[in-house]
Order: sequence, then structure tokens, then C-alpha cells
Amino acid sequence: MEQKTYIRIPGERVGALIGPGGKTKKRIEATFQVDLTIDSETGNVDIRVKPDQSDVSVLFIVRNVVRAIGRGFSPKNALQLMNEDFDLIIMDLEEYVGRSKNAQNRVKGRIIGKEGKSRTMIEELTECLVSVYGGTVAIIGPYDMLPVSKEAVKMLINGSFHKTVWNHLYAYRRKMKKEKGELWYEPARRRE
Repeated sequence: MEQKTYIRIPGERVGALIGPGGKTKKRIEATFQVDLTIDSETGNVDIRVKPDQSDVSVLFIVRNVVRAIGRGFSPKNALQLMNEDFDLIIMDLEEYVGRSKNAQNRVKGRIIGKEGKSRTMIEELTECLVSVYGGTVAIIGPYDMLPVSKEAVKMLINGSFHKTVWNHLYAYRRKMKKEKGELWYEPARRRE
């Protein structure tokens, strides 16, 4: 039985998926043992597992990689989804601020920040990658940090001051470092 799936990406992102001279498409096909059929006019992408590939779970991974490229990530960043501890979250801004393009542009500006500083802070403090593209915000990162990154983005969407968001993220990092430290730290035993 042939294993396949289908996804549609924005037409202007097809070039990023194919890559110069088809390099990105070939790399994905070789890495995951799949065949990609890409319709450059519609953005439709068919993903089929090659007959000699026994692990059909690659369909899920490749679908996420293609979705990530479609949501504005570079192929290099999208391929981080090969790591089994990483996942992808896509937030539709329409769900948070409605269909108004002005409202969406305002919150996209808050998330990106002046010269990209806001997005960079979220990425550094959560160890996640953030892409603001079209009407979406996409996040790639470790499972344990994705909710933290998503919460920071939601705080910015809801109008929180940037400093409030950074303080929230710094506090979370301190808490995580403390928990990890306590987990691995064994106090010296007292001599009696």
C-alpha cells in the first residue's frame, strides 16, 4: 500500500521549498526517502514514501518540514524538525485579532520588534525559532519550550509591554535552571 500525504503552501514559498537548482527538494527527498511532487502554480505538494522506506512516520516529519518552509522558515531551520524532540506550532493571527489587516500588522510589528529585536529575544530566551509570515506566527522548538514561546507571543498580541514579556521569560528560565540544578545537585553529606 502506497503511503502518501498532501499539503498546500503559499505559491511564493514554492521556490524556497524547491531551492536553487532543486537542491532543497532533493535534500529532503534523499534525507527522508520520499518523493515530493510540487505544483508551483497552486502550491500543492504531494509527499510519497519511497517503496524501500519502511518508516512511514517520516510522512509526518516531512509534512511538518514543508509546512514550516511554507510559513516562512528557511529550509535549514525547517529541517530542525528532524529532531524528535522538536515540533512546530502555527498560530493564526485571525483567531486573536480578527480579520483586520491593520490589527494583524500591528501585532506582527510587536512580535518582530524594532530591527527584529523582539523576535530575537523570544528566540534566545526560549531556544525556539519564530517566523512571522502572512497572517501567522510559526514556532519551531523543543516540546518543553514551545508553550513558553507561544505564551510570550500571546502576551505581545494581547498588548503586554515588551519588558513584562522579557521579565516573564527570564523568570521562567531562572526557574528551569534552578529545577535542573536541583535535579543534578546532590548536597555534600555531613560527617558525624
